[in-house]
Amino acid sequence: MTRKPSAGEIPSRPGGASARHERSFDRSIVEGPIGSAVWKLAWPTMLQNVIGGLQGIVDHAMVGNYVGYAGNAAIGVSWQIFLVVQVFIGSLFTGMGVLVARFAGANEPKKVNRAVQQAFLTAAVISVGILAPVGYLLAPTLLDLVHATDAVRAEALPYIRTMFLFSFGMMVFFMLGGALRSAGDAKTPLRLGIWLTVLNLALNVILIRGAGPIPAFGTLGAAMGTVIAGGILAVAAAAALFGGRWVIRLERGTSWRPDWKVIRQLFRFGLPAGIQGVAMNIGGVILLGFIGSLATSAEAQAAYSVGYTQLFSLITWTSVGLMGATAAVAGQNLGAGRPERSVQGVHAASKISVAVAAAVGLLFLLLPRPLLGVFGMNDPVVTALGTQLLAFLSLSGVFVAVALAYTGGLQGTGDTRGPLYISVISQLVLPLGICWAVQATAGLEAHHIWLAILIGHVTRCALSMARFRRGAWREIVVEG
Repeated sequence: MTRKPSAGEIPSRPGGASARHERSFDRSIVEGPIGSAVWKLAWPTMLQNVIGGLQGIVDHAMVGNYVGYAGNAAIGVSWQIFLVVQVFIGSLFTGMGVLVARFAGANEPKKVNRAVQQAFLTAAVISVGILAPVGYLLAPTLLDLVHATDAVRAEALPYIRTMFLFSFGMMVFFMLGGALRSAGDAKTPLRLGIWLTVLNLALNVILIRGAGPIPAFGTLGAAMGTVIAGGILAVAAAAALFGGRWVIRLERGTSWRPDWKVIRQLFRFGLPAGIQGVAMNIGGVILLGFIGSLATSAEAQAAYSVGYTQLFSLITWTSVGLMGATAAVAGQNLGAGRPERSVQGVHAASKISVAVAAAVGLLFLLLPRPLLGVFGMNDPVVTALGTQLLAFLSLSGVFVAVALAYTGGLQGTGDTRGPLYISVISQLVLPLGICWAVQATAGLEAHHIWLAILIGHVTRCALSMARFRRGAWREIVVEG
């Protein structure tokens, strides 16, 4: 009995030989209706982000109820610091996504596979050989930058050190997800994301609370569950990658020598995105420093950690998913010589983003206390600050959603410098400048910080739209 190959699987010839690669890519992305192409890549990615985001919500909810708001603040500040490192390595995957989308659009599978292999090799050297030991040693100093209280610091230090040392498995997951999505397969990353989340949730329930002979690790248990789950999934995914079951594959016996031509392009397109991410997260760390200078610093940091890094993610999960889909659609169509379809894809994605952001923003306005209560945010001061923050974020989310759709269009076509300049202005210079000016004159309060965040998001939206509409991305060339 024969069976029909599943989506993303290469049909086999008699004798086990693979069919020609030309049949491996989904050509509807560059030939079919543009709205369908965006949605085909967007919905699995959006769902994956929502499901994956549950692990962060569960972490915060369990830690908030079993440890207290100091644990919530510890996870929040730790992730803000850790993301500075993570996004730098992730920038290689942005560069990889540009190459994969262009080559997939041009139907050149060998170049796709080579780009993925070199991204993996480069990320492994940087992550394991450099950033892990440096991050471990500098963790105490980094926590000082955000003015973490003694209680928050005690919870945060083991958490962030664990993340620095053992997070490479998660990096592999993000790399494969980005590569497959850029090649037109968003369903496989969804399946991987579901398995990662289920495994992570199971481990966190055991490690945070304790079970039988396993002690309760509290906040540290959340980090342990995350890195163990990532490591297990990375091993399974690597086996599938070499097994030839995906649209992207690595052949056994392939040379693992560095290909400097490919690596240069990874940095050419990826480094601006990495600097952008580092700048944004440094801005976040400095913003936490401003929050830490308030009279109610621990309460404000807890409200920020839950309101901005968790509840606001209900908007950013879907918007980032759409950004990834938009990048793939824009990049593949530019690679296929159809730039007008790239423009149409960005417009379609932005409409979906706005609808989702507006719906979630309404929940922020109508149900702030129940939403905060899920995370054990019952302290009156924390609840008041969190409710105030969610009111600002209900509006801010709409502008972020549109900005991310246009950012996807820019990055997917290879214009990664534009989003860098925009982020420095809108996420670093402007909001931090506002906080500094208010602190130096009228005296800084929490609502000033929330307003600065909103102004930054509005500015990012306006500048991203203007940059994309200039159309300079049409002339960007990717070397084969």
